[in-house]
Amino acid sequence: MKLSDFKYEYPKKLVAKYPAEPRGTARLMVLNRERRTIEHRQFSDITEYFTAGDVLVVNDTKVFPARLFGNKEKTGARIEVFLLRELNPESRLWDVMVDPARKIRIGNKLYFENGLVAEVIDNTTSRGRTIRFAFDGSNDDLYHKINQIGQTPLPPYIKREVEDEDRERYQTIFAERRGAVAAPTAGLHFTPELLDTLREKGVDIVKVTLHVGMGTFRPVGVEDLTKHRMDSENYEITADTAETVNRALLSDENKVTAVGTTVVRAIETSLSAKNTLKPSRGWTDKFIYPPYDFQITERLITNFHMPKSTLLMLVAAFAGYDFIFEAYEEAIDEEYRLFSFGDAMMIH
Repeated sequence: MKLSDFKYEYPKKLVAKYPAEPRGTARLMVLNRERRTIEHRQFSDITEYFTAGDVLVVNDTKVFPARLFGNKEKTGARIEVFLLRELNPESRLWDVMVDPARKIRIGNKLYFENGLVAEVIDNTTSRGRTIRFAFDGSNDDLYHKINQIGQTPLPPYIKREVEDEDRERYQTIFAERRGAVAAPTAGLHFTPELLDTLREKGVDIVKVTLHVGMGTFRPVGVEDLTKHRMDSENYEITADTAETVNRALLSDENKVTAVGTTVVRAIETSLSAKNTLKPSRGWTDKFIYPPYDFQITERLITNFHMPKSTLLMLVAAFAGYDFIFEAYEEAIDEEYRLFSFGDAMMIH
């Protein structure tokens, strides 16, 4: 398939600038792949689709305030530094993007509000740099400093100022392991009450970790999808999670439901020789687009995604290309709220 196959038009007014309040009150579109039916529900109704022994797989990554603003030495020019990933905790090395990049060269020092200082030690791409923080404390102390001055990295299509409340809004209730620069947004709809209801029904809720990077927003720059390369993202799947997922996977009665495309990419990466889930950790650059034979994912909870995005391509691979575009057309007609803070979809 080609990049242009994933183009569609949407009214800008449908882009959600804020999440539904309270959580769990978003709308839910339910797609049945076998019957090719579409239902319109509320997200809180999702518990009706689960039975005892089903498994819900969530991503426990935690977003940190990755967007920093500082000043260049001597000139005092204001510089935005977007922290992409920590390369070496001991050496305080980070992979970052800077703006305006033309002003930032190797050897430059950058000064931040709370006394934090960084030096540019390498150029990686046109906007990419490697920096080293000059900091003598522990790694937790460094993150505390970053937390003091950093902004929540909202997606670029949310056209508004970042607010203090976004630190909580743009974080799932599963968030435990710091390392993401974007939230696994399908998980934003869940509440403790919904989880309690699922557990009471006998549903197993297990966690994987995939630290979402800026690549989730990076445009696909080639028409031929076979030539696109995803940014690598760090993931981990524990033995307990793999055991629980495989029990349901090998059962005729139970289903494995992935909460979000990040979970899908993690579990479809880590396959055993028998096409079951295996515990592992490392980096994945898995790119899923039609056609794709899913081995672990049996149901998917996701949001509505941007045109031409790798997220839309993954969802089209799971639901079927024609069916997903039929659903998106209906979502726009029904004025569903779109993208990271928008409404949800369940595909089964």
